[in-house]
Amino acid sequence: MDHPTEDVLAGVGPRLRALRRARNATLAALADETGLTASTLSRLENGRLRPTLEQLLPLARAYGVPLDDLVAAPPTGDPRIHLRPVRRSGLVMVPLTRRAGGVQAYKVIHPPAGRAPTTNLQTHEGYEWFYVLDGDVRFVLGEQEFRLGAGEAAEFDTRVPHWIGSAGSRPAELLALFGPQGERVHMAPSGR
Repeated sequence: MDHPTEDVLAGVGPRLRALRRARNATLAALADETGLTASTLSRLENGRLRPTLEQLLPLARAYGVPLDDLVAAPPTGDPRIHLRPVRRSGLVMVPLTRRAGGVQAYKVIHPPAGRAPTTNLQTHEGYEWFYVLDGDVRFVLGEQEFRLGAGEAAEFDTRVPHWIGSAGSRPAELLALFGPQGERVHMAPSGR
């Protein structure tokens, strides 16, 4: 007699390990992000612990993937990505891709000038690209400052101190691409 439930659950551990490795994340960092212990995460990845919904939900959120991807639910045939805006540090970020690891695409909406919670320059590993969809953007990169309008794009090494925000009285909308390092920085819950 086949046990499809057991087969599905047996595949969760390797998928979790692959997602974590694609992000270059440690068990300790993932534990901090999910509220699960590093020991629990290790046992889930090694198949020594049967996953529960309470464990899979924070993992799916942390990896930015649907729960179906963790349990390898059969495809529904619908290739559309269901956009779920996320608010982080005064920005609205709409994920446009759902593949773990690699380059991710986001629509980013910056609040009107003067309403951003900070204008502090930040640095992190990685490389970013953005395209201005609407509005005016103030882009600070090291000692230089640029103003970009709709239809303009920029790319840069994120190890150089940088800040991006609206330069006008209305929100600025961008299409942004960044790798796993940038995703961790931009999508980390506020206060982290």
